[in-house]
Formats: sequence, C-alpha cells, structure tokens
Amino acid sequence: MILLRKLLFPFAILYGFIISLRNYLYDKGIFKSYTFDIPVIVVGNLSVGGTGKTPQIEYLIRLLSPKYKVATLSRGYKRKSVGFVLADKNATAETLGDEPFQYFQKFPQIQVAVDADRCNGITQLLNQKEKPEVILLDDAYQHRRVKAGFYILLTSYDDLFCDDFILPTGNLREGRSGAKRADMIIVTKCPPEITQLAQENIRRRIGFDVPLFFSCIEYDEKVYNQNGSLEVCELKSAAKVIVAGIAKPQPFFDYLKSQNDDVMVFSDHHYFSESDILNIKNRAGDKIIVTTEKDFVRLQAVILKAQLYYLPIKSKLISNRETFDQIILDYVGTCSGNR
Repeated sequence: MILLRKLLFPFAILYGFIISLRNYLYDKGIFKSYTFDIPVIVVGNLSVGGTGKTPQIEYLIRLLSPKYKVATLSRGYKRKSVGFVLADKNATAETLGDEPFQYFQKFPQIQVAVDADRCNGITQLLNQKEKPEVILLDDAYQHRRVKAGFYILLTSYDDLFCDDFILPTGNLREGRSGAKRADMIIVTKCPPEITQLAQENIRRRIGFDVPLFFSCIEYDEKVYNQNGSLEVCELKSAAKVIVAGIAKPQPFFDYLKSQNDDVMVFSDHHYFSESDILNIKNRAGDKIIVTTEKDFVRLQAVILKAQLYYLPIKSKLISNRETFDQIILDYVGTCSGNR
C-alpha cells in the first residue's frame, strides 16, 4: 500500500493543484461564497476521517444549547434520502445518516438537519417557524460555498496534518495551507497524560498562529441499551462480541476487550447487510454484543434489545477548557452575522 501511494504521487500533485486553484478562486471572490445573518460554526478537518468530529460537535451542543436554539447541519453520509431533511418523529439512521440520527436521539432540544448543499440547508433551517440561533456545520471545512463565521479544525494526535500529504499519496483532502482558514485548531485523541513539553512541540510543528487546544476521548464507565446499563469493569470479565464500524477503532477495542472476546471490524459508516447481521448474531450466540454509539443507531432495530449495548464517548479538553468555552461563547454572543 505504501509503495502504491508513492507511485500515485503525480496524481497527488495534480489533485493538489486543482484543489489549490479552487480555493484561490473562492479566496478572490471569483467563486461566490454565501454568508448568513446567524452564527455558523464549522467543525471539520483536512484529512479523511477519524479525527473525532462527532464528539466535538456534541461538546458544542452541550455548551451552547442551554443558552441558544441550536441546529446541526450535516451531509448525512450514506443516508438513503435526498435533499434537505429535518429530523422528526419519523427519522431513522437511513433517512439522516448515523451521526445526525445520533445527535437527534441524544439531544431532543435541538434541530437536526441534513443536506449535501449546505447553503440550501441553512436557508431551509432559517425558513422554519422555529429558527435556530446558531448552526453547527458538521464536516464542512471544504464546503467553501458557505462562508462561516468560525472554523474549528481538528487533527489527530497520531496523524497530524502538518506531517501528512495530499491524497492519494497521503490522507489530506487539501494542502496543509488550508489550515490558515481555521479560527481554532484542536489536536484530538491525545493521551490524557500528554505533557506540556509534548504540547509545545506539536504547537511548533503545526506553526499556525491561532488558538490551539488538546483533547482526548473520554469513555463512559458504563455501556447502555434500551433496557438499562452495565458497568464496564464488570463487563470486561464477561465473554462478549465487540463490533465497530468506525475509523480507527483500536482504542475502543482496547478499552473493552478481554482475552476471550470476539472482535468484529467493519469499515467506517458501514451499512450492515442481512448477512452481516446474521454473522454477528451467529458469532454472539447468547453473549452480550457491545458496539459504538454510532453503530448502535443502525443496529438497534435488528438485534435483540436485551443483547445489544453501546459505549458512549465524549471529547474532553485536557487543559484550558474555560478559555475554549469562552472563545466559542464570545463568538456566538457577539455575532450578528458572519465575517
């Protein structure tokens, strides 16, 4: 695979040129960007997948929803619907996509919408009877037709964008210079015990003069299903099947796994077919099945409620949480439109 990526280097140069030209045309106003008279926060990345956008969006929902009417707008990756969809009582993972449906189930106080055309999605949200007061755009860092008011760029601790290269040789959707659009950078999935020296080293390597924060994934002490919960410390000693269809699932497995567990790995946003479901059920027998929260929203309708559990996660800022929160609250509180 590494050799193939090196052989594809000329295509990476061509792709990088095309993306750079596109960004230049947006920067110069030749391609039109649209602004909206409402605070719009983008959470995204330069690389493909696995940087922790979902827990970061959820962090912002918890921060903002007690004070403001919040809406999330996502593309709705791998959903079976088209166009603009606003979540209601009939919503499913198939109509919204797994991550938006997860937001909808966890945060009934907010509006959850999907639309591949973010401009149309925002317009539709603002035409609702109950208009949002702030919109969170999920995975829209490269969606230049919307000029948001605040950009949060995520990069994984073990796969920093400053050490990567553009697709297909590397994993970047656009060149490293795309980070200049960020108002804030968060290094995600850090070791909880990361030292100040390590943080300063990363700060120097990234190089951009914007607020930089470090976060880790915080796993819940319990797994849950629709009937109740189990303590993880008790669950670890029980024989079980662990299922994950997410990018970079190893930390999830490490947190739950014991020696006799059966681990089943699927691709990110995997659509579980009938044969997949049958295989999971056969391998589990009467054992407990534990999966990620994102996978749970797709599996809960097809596996016994008493057998299937999920493990919640949160994004936790390692330091300077008050500063982070204040930056976000100041932007939303003082913004009457986008820059």
